[in-house]
Amino acid sequence: MKFFLLTILLFLFLNIDAQISISGHIVNNKNKPLYGVSIVLKNTYDGATSDSLGSYFFTTTEKGDQVLEATISGYNLAIEKIAIDLVPIIQDITLKEQITELKAVIISAGAFEASDKNKGAVLNSRDIVTTPSANGDVTSAFKSLPGTQQVGESEGLFVRGGTAAESKIYMDGNLVNNFFFSSTPGIATRGRFNPFLFKGTVFSTGGYSALYGQALSSVLILESTDLPEKTEADLNVSVVGIGGGIQHLAKNKKSSFGISYNYTNLWLAFNAIKQKQDYFRVPLAHQTDANFRIKTKNGGFLKYYGYISGNKVGFRSIDIDSATLKNSFALQNLNTYQNINWKDRLRNGWKINTGISFSTNKDGIANELQSADNDKVSISNLTFYSFKNFSLQNIARYAQARVVLEKKIKGLSVVRFGGDYFYSNEKTTYTLFDGTKYIEKVTDNLVAAFTETDIYVTNNLAAKIGTRLEHSAIINKWNIAPRISLAYKIAEKSQASFAFGIFYQNPERKLLPGVAGIDYSKANHYIFQYTMQTKEHTLRVELFYKKYADLYKTIPNFNGREIAANNNGYGYAKGIEFFWRDKKTIKNVDYWISYSYLDTKRNFLNYPSEIQPSFTANHTAAFVFKKFVLPWKTGFNLSYNFATGRPYYNITYDNAQNKYTIADQGETINYTNVSFSINYLPNLGKKSAKAFAVWVLGINNILGQKQIYNYNYSNNGSRKEAVTPPANRFIFIGCFLSFGINRTQEAINNNL
Repeated sequence: MKFFLLTILLFLFLNIDAQISISGHIVNNKNKPLYGVSIVLKNTYDGATSDSLGSYFFTTTEKGDQVLEATISGYNLAIEKIAIDLVPIIQDITLKEQITELKAVIISAGAFEASDKNKGAVLNSRDIVTTPSANGDVTSAFKSLPGTQQVGESEGLFVRGGTAAESKIYMDGNLVNNFFFSSTPGIATRGRFNPFLFKGTVFSTGGYSALYGQALSSVLILESTDLPEKTEADLNVSVVGIGGGIQHLAKNKKSSFGISYNYTNLWLAFNAIKQKQDYFRVPLAHQTDANFRIKTKNGGFLKYYGYISGNKVGFRSIDIDSATLKNSFALQNLNTYQNINWKDRLRNGWKINTGISFSTNKDGIANELQSADNDKVSISNLTFYSFKNFSLQNIARYAQARVVLEKKIKGLSVVRFGGDYFYSNEKTTYTLFDGTKYIEKVTDNLVAAFTETDIYVTNNLAAKIGTRLEHSAIINKWNIAPRISLAYKIAEKSQASFAFGIFYQNPERKLLPGVAGIDYSKANHYIFQYTMQTKEHTLRVELFYKKYADLYKTIPNFNGREIAANNNGYGYAKGIEFFWRDKKTIKNVDYWISYSYLDTKRNFLNYPSEIQPSFTANHTAAFVFKKFVLPWKTGFNLSYNFATGRPYYNITYDNAQNKYTIADQGETINYTNVSFSINYLPNLGKKSAKAFAVWVLGINNILGQKQIYNYNYSNNGSRKEAVTPPANRFIFIGCFLSFGINRTQEAINNNL
């Protein structure tokens, strides 16, 4: 018995003596200790967990070559090869943080994202349509963001000193030509598309991705909705018209189709609110669209959207060159748009996003000089009077094909490349007062190739590097446009970003056909941004500088219309922008404030020298306030827009000196606009209701403040007339009904 006990004690002593200690420290890539890291010898039960100082210690009886593994959530697995002999082992380990969407820095310099699913969103999609001053128009909502100008006499986005033609709008990757209803003199027209068609929006005020081109200033990227939650229908009745539609979801919830129709007639609104223009044909429009969406077996989507609209308008205004005569303007438009897009996963981790779009636009314009009794007046002995009797027909066709291939390299890092093909064909027939016809045809074939990569070095450091190559038949030259964006996370909720890019653009259609030998216009963007974002607060400060080169200078052609003559223009735009959003400080209130300072000058078009463009103001600001009072089932929204006065010029052509001169100039009054809306949800909380209603009352420029956008001059310059809104204020009253889905709670959650 004694011998047996002695043997056991000897065995235990020898076994303890054979154990080798393994210890060390575990840190992250910032050399900070990590607590709770699990360390084990692979294929054994030997191991330990690091303490608050990152230290670990354990013993093992294993011998020879072994593998030491260290794991913890949020970091990549660390593997260290060690050789165990008779000597204690000290092995320090560094763990690299996993790059994840939740923690990674966002590459965002120059871009505002509006998407409910994007953690970097400054505005969500509902915000876009509930800003009172926007009147439900997609692009007007972005005028509450920094970088945009309060231009009211012309449609489009005027961004950081750029013209509206320098901003392009895309839907599911395809360019939308004629996004707005056709222009009417001195009146900004609305966008053609329903805001609820889109689930996500990226508004890039500069430095945008190499996937897009032909825009010197900015791009607005719209992404259409996917499948509806269930079959639903809607109906709307308002002072401007009536409309409705249905979205049908298949039983297997993998496909849907929809159709809608809207009729717009402003007779009631214009009779209630007196307009500056004398309308002999109030704006009237018929619009219908259709769509289908199919979810693929790999989780992708095949989407189709088709749209057709026809509208008419006609009005008279006082002729600026006389005391008694009038100008009569009439427009008839037919517009179509077709877009089919396929997005899917391919083999070996590749993704594809491809689409084809086709659109047509037909404008019929008639302008007539009339007497006080609305009869046609023909004056041929004064050339400028004779040219006021004319008709114009413009027929345009556009098509695009696009493909983008994408593959994840490692973690969140991605490489993508692809190409675009754009086709445009426009024919304009201009008929003079004496019946003489001038026909212009402009056709362009533009091809582009692009490549881009998102590189995530760590969760705190990322870069987007790309380049775009283009060739236009009109220019008959190639251009290459490199672009780069960098983002660095300073703290958990804040980051700094930088973006640089070169951007090219063809002359806009109204300047064509131009003189042979013209080149692309060009702009270099430099953007610095600081962002702090939490669930309740967003702070964004951005500095920018744009350098313009090769801008188009113009000369008058046979009918006084300006055409591109050369690329001798140049200019710059620089400034600072500020955005603050707060959802916490005031109970049940969500508000945001934006401010922009812009210093810009250009020598382009018919400008005789480098001057501040007439569509820009040095200071712009906006304040948007939203509150929902649950007991009242009512939401209250207020917006205030401000801009300092804009310069205006009377630029004339001196035939004797063969050059343009400024005959008169000045600055408009400051622009102010206070708008207000109320939304009442009577069915709120009624689970048995089969229809859900939202009543809306909106008043634009509720205080009736005087607004002057610009000035028009008579032919001899002796008289000038302020360009003002058609009415001091506009009042909207409407009811929106939904069947099948209760949208009221969604409205509350999104601060309707």
